[in-house]
Parts: sequence; C-alpha cells; structure tokens
Amino acid sequence: MRLSVSEMAKLTGVSVRTLHYYDQIGLLCPETAADSGYRWYGEADVERMQQILFYRELDFPLKDIQMILADPRYDRQEALRRQRHLLQLKRERLDRLLELLEANLKGEQTMEFKGFDAAELENARRQYADEAKARWGDTAAWRESQRRTADGDTAGFADQAEAMNDIFRRAAALRDTAPDSPEAQALVREWQDFISSHYYDCTREILAGLGQMYTADERFQKNIDRFGAGTAVFLSAAIAAYTK
Repeated sequence: MRLSVSEMAKLTGVSVRTLHYYDQIGLLCPETAADSGYRWYGEADVERMQQILFYRELDFPLKDIQMILADPRYDRQEALRRQRHLLQLKRERLDRLLELLEANLKGEQTMEFKGFDAAELENARRQYADEAKARWGDTAAWRESQRRTADGDTAGFADQAEAMNDIFRRAAALRDTAPDSPEAQALVREWQDFISSHYYDCTREILAGLGQMYTADERFQKNIDRFGAGTAVFLSAAIAAYTK
C-alpha cells in the first residue's frame, strides 16, 4: 500500500494541512522513496493514523498522543482495549444527555444535571495518560519537559520540531563519515544541548540510552531514517562514541 498525502487525506478525512503538521511534529511521517524522493504513506502509517484518530476522538492532546505512541512498550491490542473502554464511557455519557434532551422535548421539567458530568471519562482518560507518562523514561525528566512546553503555542511547537528535523537532516548528510569524526561528535553534542534546552536535562547516561533506542525500536529507527536510510544507525553509533 502506497498513499500520497492527498490520498491519505481522502481516505482518513484528515485535511492535507493537518497531515503536514503531523509530519512537522513527528507524529505521523510519510516515507521517502530513495529512488525518486516521492513521499508516501504505507500500511503501518494508516494503522498509526487510526490510532491517532481514536485518541483525538477521546480528546487526548497531541503531546500525550506522541508520548503514548513513542513508548517502546506500546501495545496496540492493549491500546485498543483501553480506547474501547473510554469510548464506552463517552457513549454512556452521551446516552444520558440524549435522555435528558428527550425529556425536555416532551415538556418534562427536570433539574437533572448528571448527564453533563464528564468526571468519570476524564478521570479514566487522565489515568491512561499518567500511566504512560510514568513508563516513559525518567518521570522527573517528563515533568521538566511538560513544564518547559506548557506555555508553548502551536507555531513555537512547529518551529521546535523543524529545528529538531534540521539536526536529523545534518546527521543524514554525515552518515557516510566515521561516527567518531569531529563533525559527527559536534552534531551529537548539539543534539544533547537541544534536548536539554527544550525537554529535560539530557545527561550522558540518558543520551546513551536514547542512542540505543534509535536502533533497538523499529518506530524510532523508521522515524529517523525518513531523513535517509541508515541515519538512525549512524546517529546511534555516533552517540555511543560520544558517551563511552
């Protein structure tokens, strides 16, 4: 399966502009054909988009969706079960509201407001996000990341993503050089500084773990390799040389 951006938009009902934004922030990135440079979505991308739309239907913020899908221990079947539970809670709330509307249409006077109560759904949704956050690396680092990005606007978030992509593009340009070359090591240092500036204090130990994850987890490798096949392996090796 290969879908262009416009074909993906038509299939999913998501606008082309939104797809471009998801690409910018690294949430859903089409692959680039090595021979033609043409960008297309594959079957795995369509499946990921469905997961994104389930979470959006449940009002999860994009940052939480990114964090959940990036978790190396992400289990799609478990995610589907959790999404089903949350959708059932949402349906039960909507059913209560419809019953209240029907009563009002019939002229029945009622002071019932329970149908408007979304606490159960919101608590279940927050519990899900909190569980994922607790699993995602160092929880103190996650809290620091949340603090630093809490006041960021959409434009700032996009600029930050573009700056990150620029580092990956330069890593791709260096991937035929030695991982321990001065140029590669300078780029790793810049990447470490970028993470520390925008997310959390990226120690050498944390950086070393990230480097291992870039090749150990297929999703990380695919996301980095969209800048050029072999970029993830090169960056992982460069980080290993930097942190040894």
